[in-house]
Amino acid sequence: MAPLISLVATTLVLRLLGRIKFARFNAWRPAMRGGLTALFFTTGIVHFVPGFKEGLIAMVPPALPWPEALVAVTGVLELLGAVGLWVRPFRRAAAICLTLLMLAMFPANIYASLNGIELNGAAPQPLLIRTLIEILWIGVAVAVATEPIRPRLPPASPVKTPPIEETQSA
Repeated sequence: MAPLISLVATTLVLRLLGRIKFARFNAWRPAMRGGLTALFFTTGIVHFVPGFKEGLIAMVPPALPWPEALVAVTGVLELLGAVGLWVRPFRRAAAICLTLLMLAMFPANIYASLNGIELNGAAPQPLLIRTLIEILWIGVAVAVATEPIRPRLPPASPVKTPPIEETQSA
């Protein structure tokens, strides 16, 4: 539930800050990009936290090889994707790759839900709730991926006015 809270809370706080002071967040998609970043920093970090890491390894369906490596790789990809959302040339690609990553990892969530696999002592979410949350996350990632990228404008240079010539009075 913490990743969902981080997504929603960060998005709403950034949107509010956009209305008050920071124009770059005065639209939903940039605010959602911040929320998505918070989501993936939260989920990416827990791939390496004892207690959570073992639960994530247990979520990997038995048909997949090297569950420890898969958990480490997906954690790194989540963290890289979170950073990539803020690097202008990679912003769209990062959102698309994170969407694909969520789709690829969803079977592990289904497996965990259907088999009662706990994550750090917490019971798994019911499959319907987990599916709805995943749909929300994917929807946010798609919205971020389709965010119009505004060209970066060069800094405004000061307008130079010609010097005023003094008129000589005779």
